[in-house]
Amino acid sequence: MDARAGRSLGRPTSTIPETPSPMARARLSLVYVGVKSTVVAFDRKTGTEVWRTALPAKYKSSASFVNVVRDAEGLFASCAGEIFALDPRNGALLWHDELKKLGTGLLTIATDLGGVSQPAVLSESEHQAQAAAASAAAV
Repeated sequence: MDARAGRSLGRPTSTIPETPSPMARARLSLVYVGVKSTVVAFDRKTGTEVWRTALPAKYKSSASFVNVVRDAEGLFASCAGEIFALDPRNGALLWHDELKKLGTGLLTIATDLGGVSQPAVLSESEHQAQAAAASAAAV
């Protein structure tokens, strides 16, 4: 059985200390991946998974594309038309907004501290439009 299967939302599995020492912070560099309503952090140097957090998106069926943005002070993810703020050190869910009455479409994220997501979202939007056109042509 997968050891991560039983974890609760907002309490991700973490292999790094809650507040790493200055030396540990200097050594640890993470890569963040968003997929299927989940954000996963990997150690850049070893490829070891450091933490994994399932995003509590309301509409899981439209949450396969997860947009992730990291800036100098935070980590943000969006899927299924909702936005999430995560602690980049351990994946803990800090806050979440459903963005009610805006639908479940793709989101772009930009921050004052340099985080941007437009290229990834534009590419996914184009991919979805092409898939819809191919599906319509097949009918």
